Amino acid sequence: MSSPALANKVAIVTGASKGIGAGIALRLAADGASVVVNYSRSAADADVVVQRIVKSGGKAIAVKADLSRPQEARALVDAALSAYGRLDILVNNAGVYASDSLESLTSDTFDWHFHLNVRGLLLMTQAATPLLPAGGVVVNISSGLGTSPHPSVHVYSATKAAVDSLTRSLAMELGPRQIRVVGIAPGFVKTEGNAVSMAGMDELFIGKTPLGRVGQPSDIANAVAFAVSTDAGWVTGSTLDAAGGMVF
Repeated sequence: MSSPALANKVAIVTGASKGIGAGIALRLAADGASVVVNYSRSAADADVVVQRIVKSGGKAIAVKADLSRPQEARALVDAALSAYGRLDILVNNAGVYASDSLESLTSDTFDWHFHLNVRGLLLMTQAATPLLPAGGVVVNISSGLGTSPHPSVHVYSATKAAVDSLTRSLAMELGPRQIRVVGIAPGFVKTEGNAVSMAGMDELFIGKTPLGRVGQPSDIANAVAFAVSTDAGWVTGSTLDAAGGMVF
């Protein structure tokens, strides 16, 4: 019987206490990785993810770090190193989202988005990449709104366009070390976080999605599993749509 695809690998998944991040953590653990489940607020939710992984025979720990605070990225990497002695995969999933308009946006909401979605991603990558070996992978979770922005979410859309740009430039910088950087751009994914704000809108999004359903965290997790696999060994600097064909 062959070993799991990610046996002996260690992965950090940021923002992994629920939703897309939890789905990614569960999938990477199922593929054999030891997973650091990062959270910023809910230890209870993160512990549930860890317990599910451990119950299934995997390895995981929960580590609190608010990546909108620059000093906490290094602490998260140190926790991974202390627990598992190495790092092979970083999934930059942590992010925030809010509606806005020219009338409603403020400098505070702008900073709130960019401090986590862009600065936090970049500083987390800066902290993690010195540990990544040749063959290491960074995955940045973007959004279809990065390339098809919407006026109801100016700032969020702009942060995801910035993420796509960083995916390309980081791949150029890290390529000589044989470290790949891959973006994944979800369409609409139904999670605990948007269950209230998007209530009753399933049919709208289904109508925009050629495959005829809303996305699930497992759909994005499957795309991440491909991105970190040897099958994607010639993929770097690209952002892959995982949206069922949806265009915002």
